This record gives sequence, structure tokens and C-alpha cells, in this order.
Amino acid sequence: MRKLPRIATTLVATIALSPAALAATELSMWYHGAGNEVESKLINQIVSDFNASQSDWTVTIESFPQESYNDSVVAAALAGNLPDIIDVDGPVMPNWAWSGYMQPLPIDEAEIADFLPGTIGRWDGKIYSIGLWDAAVATVTRRSTLEKFDIRVPTLDAPWTAEEFDAALMKIKDSGEFDYPIDLGMAWTGEWYPYAFSPFLQSFGGDIVDRSTYQTAEGVLNGDAALAFGEWWQSLFTRELTPGTSQDPADRETGFIEGRYAIQWNGNWAAVPMLEAFDDVLFLPAPDFGNGPTIGAASWQFGISASSEHPDGAAAFIKFALQDKYMAAFSDGIGLIPPTPQSAAMTEKYNSGGPLEVFYGLSKAQALVRPVTPGYVVAAKVFEKALADIANGADVADTLDAAVDEINADIEKNGGYGH
Repeated sequence: MRKLPRIATTLVATIALSPAALAATELSMWYHGAGNEVESKLINQIVSDFNASQSDWTVTIESFPQESYNDSVVAAALAGNLPDIIDVDGPVMPNWAWSGYMQPLPIDEAEIADFLPGTIGRWDGKIYSIGLWDAAVATVTRRSTLEKFDIRVPTLDAPWTAEEFDAALMKIKDSGEFDYPIDLGMAWTGEWYPYAFSPFLQSFGGDIVDRSTYQTAEGVLNGDAALAFGEWWQSLFTRELTPGTSQDPADRETGFIEGRYAIQWNGNWAAVPMLEAFDDVLFLPAPDFGNGPTIGAASWQFGISASSEHPDGAAAFIKFALQDKYMAAFSDGIGLIPPTPQSAAMTEKYNSGGPLEVFYGLSKAQALVRPVTPGYVVAAKVFEKALADIANGADVADTLDAAVDEINADIEKNGGYGH
């Protein structure tokens, strides 16, 4: 082979070692937490640490308000302008994967073996996303309240039965000491309904859609179990056991702490003010309505867009973010559940004996992800409307039948959503 002249060889080496040639490849990332200073500071710290840890990739982050984030992703997908890394709400992920917005996440199962199930996003047998935290809902009350009314303190092994729960609510109502025995959070709308209330339906034995096939809601959203749930749900409002759909959001935020509600159905993200207000607050498991107690699972998670030209770099960032110290920092910063025992042990409130340790146990023992189907985004809205209508006095059977028809029509229109 003919040798290059020394000057040419030197020139080639100089070009190869020039800053332009060695520049890290830029990875774009979108995040839903704009406006939350604590959350933004945490995610930006991870980005900064990752960029400083290696020279192959540089992540640049753009944050959006949570209210507009999903619409921004969908619009960008249609326009072919998705970033490399996106975060996605857990129950929405199957729709985005099915729609071609996301690609599978190249991660070894062994790397996430200790993660809470709700933090791992799976669709069609593949992992598409993973989260740095999860969230759990508990039955919140005060020990002094239960003692005053001679109500048993339930445990994970022995939750309240449906009869016990109902009797407790009626006993508290009859005392006249509270505006309502329980606050379910009817002031909150949107995803709160399927996240917080479908577990009641599931504990009765029904569901939003038949998970054995994901091809119909018939029988699970309008069968005997669902009808029993619907009648019970409506009775909570007709018996004035809980505020209705016109609840003031301010009452939702302060009613329990101000002593107007004896019990509240609320999440770990709201726990710290309660701990500060009372020294006897209890975070209790969901009641068992006959088919086991259930709470919601799956929060925001990270994944890779289908259009990313650098999935290896995007995966490298996501794996970097899954360090226990970052998951613990998010937990300490915004109060959500750390995904692993190791990260929980590093936190201020979820460590062994910590005031919020109970939520880790609740998530591990009772959590059930919302239906894992692309059709969930439609079914969730149908479910929300049905429950609001029933709460406002609509006929239970007719309302649930109509919801089934609407969900089934959407499934058929979309060819079964790939199931």
C-alpha cells in the first residue's frame, strides 16, 4: 500500500482529534414538569451529571407544563419532530407504543429486577419505559378518630371488609361531627377517576375492560360485579357520605386537615402536610370489597421515541438516571415512592421505620396497573364520565351499558388495538 506523505498523515490526525470531530452527539429530551421548581432542579441535575460523566452524548432538556405535555407529544409525532427521550405517563405508554411514537427500551431485566412493578412500562411483551418513582393511594385518617368511634385499625393482612367500611362511614355520619365521613376527591377530574376509583370496581370483581382479551368491556364494566359497584358508588352520594362532583377544590386540599372530613382517599404526594398537622395520622390499606383490596399503580416514566437516531445514547441516559441516589432524591424532593428497596433506604421518609414507609408496602402489596392497552386513553375518559353521571343520579345499569358500548365501538374502530 502506498504510504501517505508525513504532512498528510499529520493533517488526518489533526482533523481526527479536532474538537469538532470529538464533539458529543446531542440528544434531545422532553419533560412534563415545567413550573415545578423542585422537580425541574432534580431532573436538570441528572442531565448535568450525565453530560459530565462521559463525552459521547450531551442531553438537552425542554420542559412543558403537564397539562399540555401529552398534546405536545402527539402533535410532534404527527409532524415527525419527536425528541430522542420522552417521558410518558405509565397508562398512556401502550397507546404511544402502538401508535409508533416509541421504541422498545434496550434494558436487561436483571437491571430492574428490584423495581416496583408499577414503575416498569410493558407493552406487547417488551419494556418501553421505566420510572424513577411511583405513587400510591391510602385510606387516610387519625388514630384518635377510629378509637373514638370504636373502629378497628385495618392492616395489609386484614383490611376492612366492605361491611366494616360501610359501618364505619355510617357510624361517623350519625355522629354529626364531620361535614362528611369520607372525602374521595371528587373535585379532581381526569386521570384521578380511573387511577383512584377503578380499584374499587376491581375489588368488587369488575374492571374497565376485559383484560383476558382487551377486546371488550362487556361483562366486566356492566356485569353483576360492576352493577354492585355502581349501586354502592351511587349510594355514597345519596347517603351523603362524601362530597359530590361539585366539591370545591379548596375543600379537597384542606378539608381533612381542618377536621371537616374524618377519612380521606388520597395519595402519598399529599401526606407530608398531614404528618405536619397531626401526630396520629394513619395511612391505611384500601378496603376489600370481595375480590381483594386494590390501588392504582404506574406514574411518569422515561422512554425512547421511535424516531430517535441514537437509541443507544438515549438508553444510556435512562440507565444513568436509574441510580438509587437519584430515585431517593426525587422521593425526598417531591414525596413520591422510590422504586427499589435500596433507594427507599436512602430516603428521609420511606426508610425502615420512616413515616411514609407504609406507602412502599401498599404499592408492593395492593397496586394494580390500569388496563395495559392502547385503548385505555379512550376508555379512561368514558369511565370518568360514567362515574360522574352515576354520582349525579344517573341510572346505574343504563350508564354502564352505554359506557360499554362506547368503549367497544372504539376498540372495533381501531382494529382491536393490536391485541
